[in-house]
Amino acid sequence: MYGGGSQHDGNGGAANANNQFDGGRFMPPQTTNTLEGGSAITRTRGAQALLPLTVKQIMDASQTNDGFAVNGTEVRLVGRMLNKKQQVTDVSFVLDDGTGRIDMKRWDNETFDTEEMKLVKDGDYVIVIGGLKDFQGKRQVTAFSVRLVTNYNDITHHFLHCIYVHLDLARPKAPTSSASGNTAAKELSDLVMSIFHDPVLGNLEHGVSLDQVASRLKLSLGQARLTVLYLVDLGNLYATIDDDHYKSTLNG
Repeated sequence: MYGGGSQHDGNGGAANANNQFDGGRFMPPQTTNTLEGGSAITRTRGAQALLPLTVKQIMDASQTNDGFAVNGTEVRLVGRMLNKKQQVTDVSFVLDDGTGRIDMKRWDNETFDTEEMKLVKDGDYVIVIGGLKDFQGKRQVTAFSVRLVTNYNDITHHFLHCIYVHLDLARPKAPTSSASGNTAAKELSDLVMSIFHDPVLGNLEHGVSLDQVASRLKLSLGQARLTVLYLVDLGNLYATIDDDHYKSTLNG
């Protein structure tokens, strides 16, 4: 699946990747880079979550509707380095992760940047931490760290993490309602769950119907359905005989 790259020893990959993180966030010194023609990318470590993404996720993302901003979000990608080019002030290359390709640039601001880029070459699998940006309609990443993959389990782990993040970002947010004084100041999802934990309704053979939820909380049927489906997605409820009857997972 990951053939074609150069072979490395299997020691220390997790350590090499993880020593740049603190609680899931990238933590080098704070600096700010402004790229030609683009907005400034503030390299403030710890100020925002670091998103593990695939190239396809980046290319398919809309500017505002995919849970992360195209400009400025710090991302983690893993793939093969291609077309590495050393220039006076930077190193550019293409990252291919099997889902697509994206242009990368690493600025030679400090000796550390130069030395780190000497350790990787075309064909190597690398772990890239960088800032995502869109310049003249073309998406690219300004790399803050480029590290050699020495344990290929890191590649599998990265893609599993990408799947988890995608599912989390795609999960519908719990709706709220002010349909009555009873629901004005409380999460609607909590109120709906209280219906399913009612000693009488919770023990019904076929579960609680959407009509019963709507009636109890004075909601529209559509509002009740949306909230119940959200709770199903969270694993708190499950359907029984049809799409209109549900039970709490706590009640069995």
